[in-house]
Amino acid sequence: MPSQLPRSYYRIGRSRTGLGLFALKPIKKGTRIIRYNGPMLDSRNKKDDAIENKYLFEINGRWTIDGSVRKNIARYVNHSCRPNAESDVRERERKVFIRAIRNIQPGDEINYDYGTDYFKEFLKPIGCLCVKCVAKRKALRAEERARKKRAKARANKRALKAKMNGHALNGAAKPRKAKKK
Repeated sequence: MPSQLPRSYYRIGRSRTGLGLFALKPIKKGTRIIRYNGPMLDSRNKKDDAIENKYLFEINGRWTIDGSVRKNIARYVNHSCRPNAESDVRERERKVFIRAIRNIQPGDEINYDYGTDYFKEFLKPIGCLCVKCVAKRKALRAEERARKKRAKARANKRALKAKMNGHALNGAAKPRKAKKK
């Protein structure tokens, strides 16, 4: 088994979150898709510790990969709360691979869950844009609109009822007295 798939299996393209990595050929579950590359940063080195970007991949408490370099195509694999891939961290070798956790069809975007820390720091403030979260927010907005519509209809019904009752009290619906002969 090769260490990763050849470049002919994926491409960089437009996704809902910017740029993403898309499958060009079917990728089977368990296949190593791509390696996350970049210079190794040592947490004991204060200069390395000061680097801040969105492409840092922590291998363990000491080593982190700076994936911001252009040759790191794996940096285009976006986050998803329902991913089709996962990160395979090889601590001893200080390597990270992105591996398929289910079959991926041509045209599908390759994505994995970035984890809680990244989500809280970078994604939560702007809102997660993965398909699952967008659909969830859309459903919640539709539910809220329906709730407001029902509340408005109830208020209108009460107002109409009050108007009718008020009309009756003002004499509009009072029975007439019979005339004496």
